Amino acid sequence: MASVLSYESLVHAVARAGSVIVDEKRKSKTTHMVLLEIIKEEGLLTPYRGWFPVISSLCCSNFVYFYSFNSLKAVWVKGQRSTTGKDLVVGFVAGVVNVLLTTPLWVVNTRLKLQGAKFRNEDIVPTNYKGIIDAFHQIIQDEGISALWNGTFPSLLLVFNLAIQFMFYEGLKRQLLKKWIKLSSLDVFIIGAVAKATATTLTYPTQTVQSILRFGHHRLNPENRTLGSLQNILYLLHQRVRRFGIPGFYKGLEAKLLQTVLTAALMFLVYEELTAATFTVVGLQHAHKH
Repeated sequence: MASVLSYESLVHAVARAGSVIVDEKRKSKTTHMVLLEIIKEEGLLTPYRGWFPVISSLCCSNFVYFYSFNSLKAVWVKGQRSTTGKDLVVGFVAGVVNVLLTTPLWVVNTRLKLQGAKFRNEDIVPTNYKGIIDAFHQIIQDEGISALWNGTFPSLLLVFNLAIQFMFYEGLKRQLLKKWIKLSSLDVFIIGAVAKATATTLTYPTQTVQSILRFGHHRLNPENRTLGSLQNILYLLHQRVRRFGIPGFYKGLEAKLLQTVLTAALMFLVYEELTAATFTVVGLQHAHKH
């Protein structure tokens, strides 16, 4: 229990927090063409819509995940060298904790980010939220408190994304540390990017369904209106295959990779630097060794 509540876990969490495909009927197919089309129709600042709730959600999510990850790892590993299997299990459990605690933030974030967009998909119902607090209030009032956990099931499946990402990151880092005493900033950036690209590609179909369920304003399977249920996940996957074929599972993947790979690479870089600097300043032994 002391390991879970330790100062070192808090340092990891704060460092991570500081490093911080819904409309399918557009004519443009490539990422850059869709972006140009959106800017032309809705203005130059449109790509930055909802940036504040995104940053807020990302910081909270990062804090919860890293605190859980390092606390659980400290309890299990107890100062010994970790293994790939342990990294995967700890990453998965930390991801479950993160999903259950932060899904409401991401539901609100998704709604606000897409609010005001000019959709061409008749299945989408417009929303009118004045901010984060108002979005929470309206969702609870109109749809019930359970709506804040829309997309929880696919999010739990996507825990494998983070688990795979950290398994590759920690594994690659251990291999490089066998050759060098310390990793350079470029090394951290590259292995962070490789780890995230691998995890995103493997789990992308589920991420697409997750985004649709979080938005919560699609016409779903008329036989089962419970958002996030296994039946609706299968229904949405079936609809996507029927409309776009198997490649439809990976529609928008290049945009997702551009976003997440760079973000993750920079995140790992800032995280490692902040963690090392913090432990150095307070005079503690750097606990981030594996």
